[in-house]
Amino acid sequence: MFLDVLRRRNPALLEAAIMLHQQGALPANTYALDLDAIRANAAAFAAEAGRLGLDVFAMTKQIGRNPDACRAIAAGGITASVAVDMECARAGARGGLRLGHVGHLVQVPRAEAAAAAALRPDNWTVFTLEKAREAAAASAALGREQALLARLFGEGDEFYPGHEGGFPAEDVLAVADRFDTLDGARFAGITTFPALVFDHGTGTVRRTGNLATLERAAERLRSAGRTECRINAPGTTSTEALASLASAGVAQVEPGHALTGTTPWHATRDLPELPAVCYVSEVSHLHAGRAYCFGGGLYVDPVFPAHQVQALVGRELSTARLLDATLPPTQAIDYYGQLAPDAKGPAAIGDTVVFGFRAQAFVTRAYTAGITGLATGTPRVAGIWSADGSATAWPN
Repeated sequence: MFLDVLRRRNPALLEAAIMLHQQGALPANTYALDLDAIRANAAAFAAEAGRLGLDVFAMTKQIGRNPDACRAIAAGGITASVAVDMECARAGARGGLRLGHVGHLVQVPRAEAAAAAALRPDNWTVFTLEKAREAAAASAALGREQALLARLFGEGDEFYPGHEGGFPAEDVLAVADRFDTLDGARFAGITTFPALVFDHGTGTVRRTGNLATLERAAERLRSAGRTECRINAPGTTSTEALASLASAGVAQVEPGHALTGTTPWHATRDLPELPAVCYVSEVSHLHAGRAYCFGGGLYVDPVFPAHQVQALVGRELSTARLLDATLPPTQAIDYYGQLAPDAKGPAAIGDTVVFGFRAQAFVTRAYTAGITGLATGTPRVAGIWSADGSATAWPN
């Protein structure tokens, strides 16, 4: 889906990825990131959010918490991150981002509560009173008071499988009161996920019932005299969605794929954010007329119905061929992807292979690499990192 958008809106990234791979500067099995585009995307997002009075926390899991990308995001004006887990929290800090939000989507494990508190998060989401007590105790031990967000759910709310959890929305007043009794913590607001989802029928995003649940809960809190309530509402965010979220009373937004132009919405419409990521591989060998390319990062986030995946294959963009690709099923290890031949025959060993799909680098064993200098025609690799945001030994 996103390869077509890349070819049309950011061919310089494709050209640089092929050139740098052929020069030996970019390894196979790498998510290549256009750092200049990411910075520009962050700047546009931050400007619109600032106009609307919204706090912004960047989600970086999908780009492997790449430290160079974190610095580009900060340079664009988004200086805080949301951590999907504790590894995300640590990687964001290494990349220079303040920890804006932790505990959502993944709760902080009990043994890591002290480590989370030491990162001094602006917001800490909990699903249960037990988790609230852990966060409070860890914060009290450091002499600080932690702002807690309560994850809420209401009848008819929609969650991705395995994402369920939280407090019944009708109990929000009691939950807020209980949080305020904890030494080391206080009630600060409410959250859900997803607040927005992509609608395949209309080709745009829609509000979920979850967001309406937050609106009703916020009104109950205001009626009870709690006039200060942070509403955190992540999910399929773009600059174009911010006004709608602000009108619902949302205070905090969390762009992830918006920063690389790879939400499902970006595949169907040209939004302000430029596409800024592609996956780079290399033809390893041929067998039975098909070319096999290295895998490791061939996890395609399943946000679209089944479709024919394609790849650009060649040694320079001007002569690269668009070949149909077969990727391993999700239950198999992605050692290799397969490329069908075209009228010119199979690809050649050593050819660069470039895919464009919605990445989730943190669940793979791929590298990530930021590329700078695309606008000036002097692209270079800023660094090669593991998918968890840590340093690598490549190419030694």
